[in-house]
Amino acid sequence: MLTALALLAALADTQSVRRHPVPDPNVPLTVRAVRLAAPIHVDGVLDEASWQGPGMDRFTQREPSEGAEPTERTVVWVAYDDEALYVAARMYDAHPDSVRAVLARRDRWAEADRFNVWIDSYNDDRSGFFFGLNAAGTQYDGVMYNDEWDDDSWDGVWTGAVRRDAEGWTAEFRIPYSELRFRPSAAQVWGINFNRFIDRKNERDYLVFTPRNGSGYVSRFPDLVGLEGLTPPRRLAVTPYVTTRQHLAPSAAGDPFFDGSKLDAAVGADLKVGLGSNLTVDATVNPDFGQVEVDPAFVNLGDAEHVFQEKRPFFVEGSSTFDFGFGGANNFWSFNWSNPSFFYSRRIGRSPRGGAAGDFVEMPEGTRILGAAKLTGKLGSNANLGVLTALTRREYAQTSTGGARGRTEVEPLASYTVARLQREFHGGRQGLGVIATFAARDYNDAALRDVTNSRSLALGVDGWTALDHDGTWMLTGWTGLTDIHGTADRIAAVQRGSVHYFQRPDASEVSYDPTRTSLSGWAARMAVNKQKGNWKFNSAVGAIAPGFDQNDLGLSMRSDLVNMHVALGYGWRTPTSWYQELRTDAASFRTYDFAGDRTTEGYIEMGYVVFKNYSSLNWNAGYSPEVMNDRLTRGGPQLRYPSNHNWNLSYDSDTRKRLSFSTYVSRSAAARDLDASWNTGMSLEYRPSTSTTLSVGPDYTHYTTSLQYLGSYADGTATETYGARYLFGDLVQNTLAANIRLNWIFTPKLSLELFAQPFLSSGEFGRVHALTRAGGRDFLTYGADGASTQTESGGEITVDADGAGAAPSYAVGNPDFTFASLRGDAVLRWEYMPGGTIYFVWTQDRAYDEATGTFRAGDSFKNLFQQQASNIFAVKATYYWRP
Repeated sequence: MLTALALLAALADTQSVRRHPVPDPNVPLTVRAVRLAAPIHVDGVLDEASWQGPGMDRFTQREPSEGAEPTERTVVWVAYDDEALYVAARMYDAHPDSVRAVLARRDRWAEADRFNVWIDSYNDDRSGFFFGLNAAGTQYDGVMYNDEWDDDSWDGVWTGAVRRDAEGWTAEFRIPYSELRFRPSAAQVWGINFNRFIDRKNERDYLVFTPRNGSGYVSRFPDLVGLEGLTPPRRLAVTPYVTTRQHLAPSAAGDPFFDGSKLDAAVGADLKVGLGSNLTVDATVNPDFGQVEVDPAFVNLGDAEHVFQEKRPFFVEGSSTFDFGFGGANNFWSFNWSNPSFFYSRRIGRSPRGGAAGDFVEMPEGTRILGAAKLTGKLGSNANLGVLTALTRREYAQTSTGGARGRTEVEPLASYTVARLQREFHGGRQGLGVIATFAARDYNDAALRDVTNSRSLALGVDGWTALDHDGTWMLTGWTGLTDIHGTADRIAAVQRGSVHYFQRPDASEVSYDPTRTSLSGWAARMAVNKQKGNWKFNSAVGAIAPGFDQNDLGLSMRSDLVNMHVALGYGWRTPTSWYQELRTDAASFRTYDFAGDRTTEGYIEMGYVVFKNYSSLNWNAGYSPEVMNDRLTRGGPQLRYPSNHNWNLSYDSDTRKRLSFSTYVSRSAAARDLDASWNTGMSLEYRPSTSTTLSVGPDYTHYTTSLQYLGSYADGTATETYGARYLFGDLVQNTLAANIRLNWIFTPKLSLELFAQPFLSSGEFGRVHALTRAGGRDFLTYGADGASTQTESGGEITVDADGAGAAPSYAVGNPDFTFASLRGDAVLRWEYMPGGTIYFVWTQDRAYDEATGTFRAGDSFKNLFQQQASNIFAVKATYYWRP
């Protein structure tokens, strides 16, 4: 790690050399900007003198006819002054009344005509910014990285306007230099590109585009010249906020902490400071995330953690800076490989993990973030830097027992740090990066030491290199180390957890040690990718050592595995009489544990076709032979999991239509009917006007299994399974859910968005089974095999392996369940000034559950609506101030 850091630092000042491909005669090598002689009024009306001269108009189609002349003419002008870059575009259209002008909230996709500006102000051929306007005035922006990937989580503060007229439509941009990053120089040379979407024709016109069988985008940009006398500005912006929050929910009689209503208020601020021309500090004090959409409901019957998407703006914006293991190549396939994430930002501010006891307990919903800051940008020409640090406060649960008040620490004071540095060489043909994460906690209550790690450290190195001159073949890879520390009880719990299962009695590669106070491990992966041409190839091999654990500040789902795959595919990119594009791929994969047991194996064929009407069909089908499974017994011995097959078929209609839909059906089934599922769903989107969108997406799953884990019980007669009975149940589970959205966009700055997710899942259990032999495939079915019995009384299940024999009986309980919930929110958002926004938010959550497993959708939802709901009403206002 230190060697890699030193190498990157030593090379940080090396200047990149721009090497453009041999230009097409119809594509200009350079775009020239002119200095303004008079101010520009950004209103979409191109009446200023700067827009009256000859402009750039030599665009080329990429879609639908690659390399063809555009069906409509586009003209672009670029100008500048000491504070901002200006871009104007005239989109001619022979049928101006057919221009699609659909309103959407900022950065939300809409089927509309659109014009984008792409700027590589670093002039590094790898990264940059993009700014876009659709024909209704909706703004789009984001960053580019890895030559051809983009991330729209970044929101710049810039202005743009559009206007429709008898000749088509126009767009005008003012992009302050404070939103860009460039080095001081008497004469600037940037990369720039433009593209236009003509929605009704599904046409994409570019100044310079990436061929369908090629790769690289930013590296193809023409030079933007003529920028003289520019000085990178001082970058300082403060965004203070104030919020009020009213919580209304049912309360228990006599609860001293909550009487059914609670009012809170808070203030905080976000700060953005530029350090030189290349680095930016983003800081937040007492951040509030009240306008964030609610997480979906779920029922988790497995042993793996359920992962939620990050939605908090501070962590979402610029998150690609901290991506690890992805760079250089344009494809990172994986099959049965759960790639560890070195940084999973939802670890910061998570729900408290301690517990408290009392007649009444008020538990914090989450851990408050006292402050957070991140430093992102460039070191030298081609070194990307990202550092994030956060401090979360010590959280307490308020308790009341017999009228006596108290409090219990449920989350310690904690600090989190992640640092990322990545350097590219030779125009991006090689790259090397490092990442480091560190978490530390300070305890007042010693009991919490057994619940959380006292500290953790992770280090990683990643990189890539082209294997040939033009970058058709890329070799990528990464390796990392983790080290966690805590009390013996804490590290013992980690060893027994679902990531590791060190206590497995038949495991030869690991050993459970309840006295150890630390755990460390390594992981690595290497891949080869062919990323140009119609033929594509991808192969990878990776390993995660048993002790690797990155779940303090990252995300690792399991350890003790060696995974590999090889995939080959071909794409037909030239349109024919019946398709626009066609592709098929085939792959084979295997996974072993460190003892050499084969735990997964599969063969899959997949593909898609885009028809001439721009509807599409996607499919995949796979087969897996019998393998050893070390997860189903939850830390017990292995069992043989039978062969299985699966397939999926989905169809998407043309999304340009007022009414569009997608639908899918999937099937998975194991031999001997041990596991089987049907899953089907659809998404229907209706746009009654250019400002309103209604979407409904129901989903239904029917799942049956004989391998639903119920628990393990000590039994000295179970000598074939190491003195314990590992019990499984027949389960029939039905799950019905839907995502419902109604978006009403009044203007590009004012929107109302409604979201609701009804959810229902019921599980009914039948016969109980016990694994008869470690590593085997046979099960004892209670009440059906030999002298075994299964009885039920009052819904409680009791089983006995030999009736009146020596084996004890076990009370399994009543595992049947029905859970229903309705979650939703309404967000009214008004951007009253660039960077300044007011939110009005209403969030509602109601839930219902019972210990019955019969699936009755009507009765369950009826009971759900009879439950009292929890409601939160919040108002948040932010103000953008740039001194």
